[in-house]
Amino acid sequence: MSKAEILIIDDEPQIRKMLEITLQTNGYLPKSAVSAKEGLIMAANHPPELILLDLGLPDENGHVVLQKLRQWYTNPVIILSVQKNEEDIIKALDNGANDYLSKPFRTGELLARIRSALRDSIAEEGDTTLNFQDLQIDLSARTVKKNNQLVKLTSTEYSLLTILIKNEGKVLTHQYLLRAIWGPGFINQSQYLRVFIAQIRKKIETDANRPEYLLTESGVGYRFMFKN
Repeated sequence: MSKAEILIIDDEPQIRKMLEITLQTNGYLPKSAVSAKEGLIMAANHPPELILLDLGLPDENGHVVLQKLRQWYTNPVIILSVQKNEEDIIKALDNGANDYLSKPFRTGELLARIRSALRDSIAEEGDTTLNFQDLQIDLSARTVKKNNQLVKLTSTEYSLLTILIKNEGKVLTHQYLLRAIWGPGFINQSQYLRVFIAQIRKKIETDANRPEYLLTESGVGYRFMFKN
């Protein structure tokens, strides 16, 4: 398997150097850009498998860069930023970022997010049965099993679970999920999500109070995460 190329778009020399060393040590091929303009040109000329994008670039706002990338770039984008407020995180995710990490971050967590973002799509054509250790989902039969025992989910619970699974590793915002499952008229009804997520956790998690699959990103949304 060829090594994944990762483009770093960040104007901080220390951060770029740290990321380059970390990525090289873990088998990736890092490329670096110090500005929005350079990063967009490099991404267009030779699209990488993944982009690490800083929001605080000297020549253009990172949110604008993300929007430009998403006009044509379909591979994962992970935001790395000192900005920690919920508005920036939600805006980035809604604009198409696959993930968001606030600086400073632990390299182990970054690598885990990268592995998750690079993982092949779990909804490949012809592959309708998904296995996550003690959890099995058959997309064609619309069934979910826990330890080979059928889990009874309502239609809404199943739809919510599968949209999270199909975006494995990616944070889906409250607004995105509410719009996708209930429609645009419900984007402010976050209590719907809390109730249904709690119900699903009771049915698929070994301990609903310590979920291993359906993880909460406080103030932002939820992600389905499978740890090998």
